[in-house]
Amino acid sequence: MDAPRNLPDLQKECFGASRLMPSSTPPLPHGSSTPGPGGSSRDPGRARSEQTNGTDDRGAPGAQHPSTRVEHRIVVPSHVSMAALLGSGDSVLRAVEAGFPSVDVHARGNEIVVKGPVGDVALASRLLDELVEVVESGTQLSADVVTRSIAMLTAATASRPAEVLTFNILSNRGRTIRPKTVGQKRYVDAIDASTVTFGIGPAGTGKTYLAMAKAVQALQAKQVSRIVLTRPAVEAGERLGFLPGSLSEKIDPYLRPLYDALHDMIDPESIPKLIEAGTIEVAPLAYMRGRTLNDAFIILDEAQNTSTEQMKMFLTRLGFGSKMVITGDVTQVDLPGGTTSGLRVIEDVLTGVDDVEFCRLTSTDVVRHRLVSEIIDAYARWDVSSARPARDSGNHQHGSARGGTSRQGRPRDQREQGAR
Repeated sequence: MDAPRNLPDLQKECFGASRLMPSSTPPLPHGSSTPGPGGSSRDPGRARSEQTNGTDDRGAPGAQHPSTRVEHRIVVPSHVSMAALLGSGDSVLRAVEAGFPSVDVHARGNEIVVKGPVGDVALASRLLDELVEVVESGTQLSADVVTRSIAMLTAATASRPAEVLTFNILSNRGRTIRPKTVGQKRYVDAIDASTVTFGIGPAGTGKTYLAMAKAVQALQAKQVSRIVLTRPAVEAGERLGFLPGSLSEKIDPYLRPLYDALHDMIDPESIPKLIEAGTIEVAPLAYMRGRTLNDAFIILDEAQNTSTEQMKMFLTRLGFGSKMVITGDVTQVDLPGGTTSGLRVIEDVLTGVDDVEFCRLTSTDVVRHRLVSEIIDAYARWDVSSARPARDSGNHQHGSARGGTSRQGRPRDQREQGAR
C-alpha cells in the first residue's frame, strides 16, 4: 500500500467516520462520543470495536508512528449473519487480507480481530464496517465487492461503498440491478437529475444496461408512458452484404443487445405484449426522423456511430415529459472514413446548455471480466505510444488518447488535418 497519510487525519477519516470506532486508547478522534458506563455509547444494534496499542519498530509503547502495530477488535451485531459477512469458505475475509497484505484478520464467533500497522488497520476496519452495512441491506458479498470497496476507500471518494453497493434500481425474478462503482452511481444520479444525460465510456461499464434499468423503473413508477430504444444500424467494420428476409429481420440483429437487456429486467412473456401495445418500442435511429416523443424514456445506444446530423436529429425529437439517455464509446467508431462522430463533438456543441449532463466512465467502472479493464488500458497505452498519424487512424481508433474533442469543439483529427 502507499505510505500512510498523516496519522491523526487518517484516524479521524477512517475511525471517526466509521461505526467501528476505537475506545479510549488512543484518545477518541474529534467528534466521537465517550463510552458510557459499562460499554459503548453507540446504538445497541451497531457493531462495537476496541483498539489496543502495540509497539512501533523502536519499541516505544503506544508511539504515534505509522509503523505502530495495533489490534482492533470488532464485535459484529447479533442480527448480522457471520456466514454472509465472511463469505463461503471465508472468501470475503481472505479478500480483505489480500487487499491489506500487512494486516492479519481473524474471526471467532461474532468478533473480528484486525492486527497490523495503524494506518492499514484503520482502513481495514472501516472496510469491515462498510461490509457489515452491505450485509444488513441483504446484498450478497463476494471477493469482487471487497475489491471494489477497497478501491472506493483508498480513492477517498465522497461516496461510501455501502451507499453505492446498496443503491437498488430495479428488482426482477429475484435479481436486483444496482451500480457497482462510484462512477456508475454518479451516472445513475445524473439520469435522475437531468432531462438529457450522456454516458460516455468504454465497453463493459454498464452505460446501456443501467440506462435500461432506469427506463424500466420509470415505466413501472408511471413516470413515463413508454420506452423508446434506438441505435444506428451500422456494421462494426464489416461488410455483411445483402441480408435476406423482411425489413424487421434485417434490422433485428443490430437491436439484439437492447432486447437482451430487456429480458433481464421484464418477464419475457410480457415483452411481446408491451411491444405490440407500443409501450416499448425498439427501432433503428432512421425511424426517429420527423417524430416528437412525448412522455417517454428514450435511449440512444452506440451513439458514437451517429453523424453530427443524426445526433442533432435525435436530440430534437425530445418532447414534453420525456427523458433522454445517450450512450456510446468514442474509441469504437464504425462510421465510414471522413464522417465525424456526433458523439465526439456534442459536448462542445452543448456547452452552456442547461439540464444536460455528461458522465464519463473509465476502465475502473468495467464490470465484466477483470481482463476487459486491463485490455482497455492496454489499448489506451498502445495508442499513445504508437502516436499514429491522424490520416492512418481515421475514425477507426481503438484507444482513448486521440479520440476526444478539443475545447474548440473540433475532433483532434480535424485539427491536425487543418494544421497540415
